[in-house]
Amino acid sequence: MLSIPQRSFGSTGLKASALGLGGGEIGGNDLDDTEVEKFLNTAVDEGITLIDTARAYGKSEERIGKFLSHRRNEIVLSTKVGYGIPGHQDWTASCIIAGVDEALRLLRTDYLDIVHLHSCPKEILQRGEVVEALLQCVETGKVRVAAYSGENEALDEAVASGKFGSIQCSVNLCDQRNLDNAVKRASEKGFGVPVRRSGNDNSELKDTFRHAGVIAKRPAANAPWRFSEQPRGHYGEQYWLRWKAMNVDPHGIEWDELFLRFAVFAPEVHSAIVGTRNIEHLRRNIACVNNGPLPDDLAAHLRSSFQKHDEGWMGLV
Repeated sequence: MLSIPQRSFGSTGLKASALGLGGGEIGGNDLDDTEVEKFLNTAVDEGITLIDTARAYGKSEERIGKFLSHRRNEIVLSTKVGYGIPGHQDWTASCIIAGVDEALRLLRTDYLDIVHLHSCPKEILQRGEVVEALLQCVETGKVRVAAYSGENEALDEAVASGKFGSIQCSVNLCDQRNLDNAVKRASEKGFGVPVRRSGNDNSELKDTFRHAGVIAKRPAANAPWRFSEQPRGHYGEQYWLRWKAMNVDPHGIEWDELFLRFAVFAPEVHSAIVGTRNIEHLRRNIACVNNGPLPDDLAAHLRSSFQKHDEGWMGLV
């Protein structure tokens, strides 16, 4: 069995697998629970310790709680809130607190490791109400690390605030701006938000972040190499256009491996999450990551190619 690298997650006190699991693919009604149970436990058996989900991912939170709660001490649970709680207006303090409580119930745990405000608009972040509500959940021991997931101006606002111990954003071969902006600044920022070191207990709150944890989403850029022609109207169309424009030489490496190794070993990225529900796909991803960082000259080629062709290529939400 291959061993996935385990990394310190910024200055949060958490450790996370360099390759994490995105939980969106396991939330659909087309999946049988038996299939999901086998997949999730196989992922943990194979060394995946960071599992990322969200309120919006169908049955994902419920299934993770149902099938992995007995392995709670083996995993880092990351989820997202801000919307979709009956009786609460989206993006209000009460919605954040109720969302955290609902995630605790569904995930069958008494604390959550990482909770993101999920693509919260910049103007709402600036008002401060939802940020303070999430920090309140840290103070009461329901959440270990307050986090933000999003892109562009809103992400910049979140990083500049210094109130989040983790960020999640797009990082891949076709989406590199965050490496020079939000990710870089988060690694340099002196944060002063509270974090609990050991879940819902009476341990003293710590407030000495040196830098934030960083989760890279979409490391495979929706696999643009799947399409021989422009996939018009497809979710991955913009990434396909960028990939074609960059016209990079993969130096004999398969595309999936090239994309994964680029993102997983990008500077200041602690974990890159891939959404899948297929065990063989998961094992292929692990094998790619275990080939280690790309050669320095190839990584530099990929960085310079993006910079050369970047025509206002903003982060894709």
